[in-house]
Amino acid sequence: MSNNIVWHNTKVSKSDREKLNGHKGACIWFTGLSGSGKSTLANELEIKLNNLGIHTYLLDGDNIRQGLNKNLDFSNEGRKENIRRIGELAKLFVDAGIIVVTAFISPFRVDRENVRKLLGDGEFTEVFVNTDLETCESRDPKGLYKKARTGEIKDFTGISSPYEKPDNPEIRIDNGKDSSLSENVKIIIDYLRNNDLIKQ
Repeated sequence: MSNNIVWHNTKVSKSDREKLNGHKGACIWFTGLSGSGKSTLANELEIKLNNLGIHTYLLDGDNIRQGLNKNLDFSNEGRKENIRRIGELAKLFVDAGIIVVTAFISPFRVDRENVRKLLGDGEFTEVFVNTDLETCESRDPKGLYKKARTGEIKDFTGISSPYEKPDNPEIRIDNGKDSSLSENVKIIIDYLRNNDLIKQ
């Protein structure tokens, strides 16, 4: 970092913005294999929060890679940088007093923990969408597993690149074939209420 760059303090604080919004800022970080149901859960959660009058923003992996992170590849280094940037972006949303919902495979434990360290106590909620590989591969909504199995996609998480499960996620969603979307979302909403992240 250049020695000529100095942090500029602003006069409107995070607490000012949270007071205006009527709730705290926080990051709800969904992690899991491709096809685990992260995006479906994240989208449904945002709908429920929006209906409760909560200020939210959803960051989705594919969307971010079409803009902010379009210059990154899927190598280990590219994935790490992808999550680093998302972490910094999430930190800005939390500072704005917004509940930011993220849906990224984020396969490496250390990268997720680095995002946690960027935020204050209680501001990072890790949601592990625990769906077994067989179920994820049977869903394969984008046909990615098929391409990975034939070698068309290299370094694919769960096939030719590792996924490191969270050690102690705040929330674990077992999202198998018979799971209920509404019940899984309710688990997350209840957690947010019980931890005073939302009041309703």
